[in-house]
Amino acid sequence: MLARRNRLTRGAEYKAVVRRGRRCAGAHTVTYVNRAVTDGPARFGFIVSRQVGGAVVRNTVRRRLKALCLESLESVGAGDDIVIRALPSAASASFADLRSDVEKCLARRTR
Repeated sequence: MLARRNRLTRGAEYKAVVRRGRRCAGAHTVTYVNRAVTDGPARFGFIVSRQVGGAVVRNTVRRRLKALCLESLESVGAGDDIVIRALPSAASASFADLRSDVEKCLARRTR
């Protein structure tokens, strides 16, 4: 699980990343990366809307995305803010497909 210091918690933070961040679209996710604003740790946020599915499906997708971000935490630059929005196809995507989407976008936007 991502530590509290590695999570975006306020709506204004999400909005700032989505509006100012660089966008990368994959088959199942859209990733927004706002480059290092501070010297703190990288922070992640997740947007999984009702279009993805019911509560059980949404929570499953969110948990998978959190696990993927925890794996890639070391490769992300310090201070970067990242928001990952799940598309409806994420509900039926395998863990490997989600991993390739997230890794591709993080590698492209955080370097």
